[in-house]
Amino acid sequence: QVQLVESGGGLVQPGGSLRLSCAASGSIFSISNKGWYRQAPGKERELVAVIISGGGFTNYADSAKGRFTISTDNAKNTVYLQMNGLKPEDTAVYYCRVWYGTYGMDYWGKGTLVTVSS
Repeated sequence: QVQLVESGGGLVQPGGSLRLSCAASGSIFSISNKGWYRQAPGKERELVAVIISGGGFTNYADSAKGRFTISTDNAKNTVYLQMNGLKPEDTAVYYCRVWYGTYGMDYWGKGTLVTVSS
């Protein structure tokens, strides 16, 4: 089974930065799509950033554009989310997702909490 383990969350002051990491087990990482989602208390889970395998296409939520950057290291089976200029509204549990629709693959990490507060 594929397991995704997020790390890098924590408490940061507004304007600060964090780098989230998601380490994946198995051999499906390089051929899969990768993304970061987040869910704040009382809100629905939303897409933050995605990188599509094969095309190098990336997409970001409007709230993340210009501040967040998604990247991957296939050799390490890891996807990153660099978050700069953090705002209190970025506070949420951040989830890593790896999926490959052709084969019905869809894996989620258990999440890492990011709290932006002074």
